[in-house]
Amino acid sequence: MPPTEEQKRERIVKRVARELRDGYYVNLGIGIPTLVANYVPKGMEVILQSENGMLGVGPYPLESEVDPDLINAGKETISEIPGCSYFSSADSFAMIRGGHIDLTVLGALQVDEKGTLANWAVPGKMLKGMGGAMDLVAGAKRVFIAMEHATKDGKPKILKKCTLPLTGVEVVDHIVTELAVIDVTPQGLVLRELAPDATLEQVQSLTEPKLIVPPSGPSTMMS
Repeated sequence: MPPTEEQKRERIVKRVARELRDGYYVNLGIGIPTLVANYVPKGMEVILQSENGMLGVGPYPLESEVDPDLINAGKETISEIPGCSYFSSADSFAMIRGGHIDLTVLGALQVDEKGTLANWAVPGKMLKGMGGAMDLVAGAKRVFIAMEHATKDGKPKILKKCTLPLTGVEVVDHIVTELAVIDVTPQGLVLRELAPDATLEQVQSLTEPKLIVPPSGPSTMMS
């Protein structure tokens, strides 16, 4: 049985969560990335920042715990951890632009082989704005993309060159999908890990640029 949409998302965010480290300040983008908050390893202190002015975002609340005043940048209800603080949007973006975010996790419409990102606009569709993504890709120390590997109709989202309006040029460090973990390097896209139920041929067929396979082959993607 192929994985469900929910299982795909869970696999992606669990794998991204393995990149978190004690003391990291992390910003999670709208969509799949926000789910990473539910999988912060036990006993690890990671401070999640939301660009609408919150430091210390907790996991999604249970229905009985929802506080309508606590929302993230995507207007979803969230919880807070002890020591959580609130501040203006200007202070929030000063943190991002000042290089104080260790890692950001963003969704994507397209990523190309140079690590250029398009994630905010589809021509002809309603624009909600780019949010904080343009600042995050410029200011965060590491940029992870968390997305499904292909579009709903099976077309590649990892391209030789992005065709949609750009968020940032050559800004992405790593791409995590339900099929693979891919590193963006000066030599090209390196297939670092392969999901247990995926094949190299399958991943390459859904990826426009030629993937570089390490000499020892990709390791197995662990969630």
